[in-house]
Amino acid sequence: MKTNILYKLGLAVLFLFTACESIVDDLNVDPNNATDAPIPLILTGAQVANITVQEGHPVRVVNMWSGYYNGADRQYLDYAQYNVNAGNFNGDWTDVYQGVVSQTSLIIERASEIGERQIAGIAKVVQAQAIGTATELWGDIPFTEAINFEINNPVFDPQMSTLYPTLIAQLDDAIADLQSGQGATPGDADIHYGGNRDNWIAAAYTLKARYLMDMKDYAGAYTAAQQGISSADGDLVSPHGTINDGNLNLTYSFVVVDRAGDMDAGIGEDGAGDHVYSADLLDPAQPEYRGNAKTDETARFRYAFLDAGGDSYTGRLEPNYTSVANGEDYNGMIAIDKDFRSVSYAENLLILAEAGFRSQGFATGLTHLNEFRAYMNTGGYIDPTYTADFPFVYEAYEDADFSDGGIANPGGMSADDALLMEIIEERYVTFIGTHLGFNDLRRLQDENVKLPMDVILTRGSQFPQRIIYGQDELNSNTNAPSPVPGVFERMEIYQ
Repeated sequence: MKTNILYKLGLAVLFLFTACESIVDDLNVDPNNATDAPIPLILTGAQVANITVQEGHPVRVVNMWSGYYNGADRQYLDYAQYNVNAGNFNGDWTDVYQGVVSQTSLIIERASEIGERQIAGIAKVVQAQAIGTATELWGDIPFTEAINFEINNPVFDPQMSTLYPTLIAQLDDAIADLQSGQGATPGDADIHYGGNRDNWIAAAYTLKARYLMDMKDYAGAYTAAQQGISSADGDLVSPHGTINDGNLNLTYSFVVVDRAGDMDAGIGEDGAGDHVYSADLLDPAQPEYRGNAKTDETARFRYAFLDAGGDSYTGRLEPNYTSVANGEDYNGMIAIDKDFRSVSYAENLLILAEAGFRSQGFATGLTHLNEFRAYMNTGGYIDPTYTADFPFVYEAYEDADFSDGGIANPGGMSADDALLMEIIEERYVTFIGTHLGFNDLRRLQDENVKLPMDVILTRGSQFPQRIIYGQDELNSNTNAPSPVPGVFERMEIYQ
């Protein structure tokens, strides 16, 4: 039997070596490792990667730096105290460039060649969002040369002279592509809007307004936001579900599944209070509470934060991970399947309020602030499970409310400063969970009207200004900055 087997094996080997050459063609090509894909599927992959950029590790870190969350254990205790290094952000740099920029660049190139302007426009918006977030967090980054696959060491573009003008021009190009109506839509392959070009156009305008706010071009931001997202139905959301290692809300996954106990919303080292600053502003039991006769923040506080005491992972206030999908009564802000709003109607309204105030005056700012309050007075973005059981009130403000001694001006400010402070504070509590509050804190750090930075700091007297470039990029790109900017080195856009 053994001889017969060996004989047959020998014949088989002989056949392999003497058969037609085509048998061994592409022998090293793995049929399960695709080197190409239809454009819509590439778009889906790029959008998934961008979800990680908008919700992932760097965003959690700057939330801890912004008075939204706090580090409780292991590395996150260090991160919250501004102790980060280049190795902490390698994967995040990869998400931006390999996950989003390379894929969307391929889509834009291929779609443009065949006249598919609608999908090219969507890809340009996704790319502009990822690069915009990256420059807001890291500072000068590669972009103009990073989209050229032939360049191995792309230059780090300066923010003010190159990056922001390029981003705004790209969003204008995207809007023109989408408005052209040329080409097919990606349909369900677009996980955000299902290919709805009107929604993408509005989101592009809101993103443009966001970047103009960074530049302090308030007149430009106001103009752009007037064509931005006009209802909550147009929010750009990251869809989530209940599949572990699949589609969970990323903050839920971190707080509950991956690193339970590492991050909460409790106090810093000084032991002076119970909550991070944003929670103090929303909690009616705290002296810093921002409510008044026309504002009740109870439902929003309960929605954003969970006070489970001894039943919690850290024994302190935590981001609210309560989930109906887990059999509980409420859906908190980071419920297991809670969608994440990365560009929203709420943001657009608050851009209109601040930019309108700064460029058009008091009446315009108040009008748009009241539009936001009217939205919140119907429940706004708070989950209905909380608005059904907890009070919330956001009545319209009047001019007199901002006069010295008015309900929105108990501290003796001018009416203009009181309105601006109300808008800034509203933006701050609305942006919990995103990196947008971190943007505002740096943008306004030299202004007369700003949030009290000393109560947001977790240690020392310096406010952090950026995360650190990934070590892999520093090692491999000869154009990487040297010396490498540290956490407290201000970036150009927020000077």
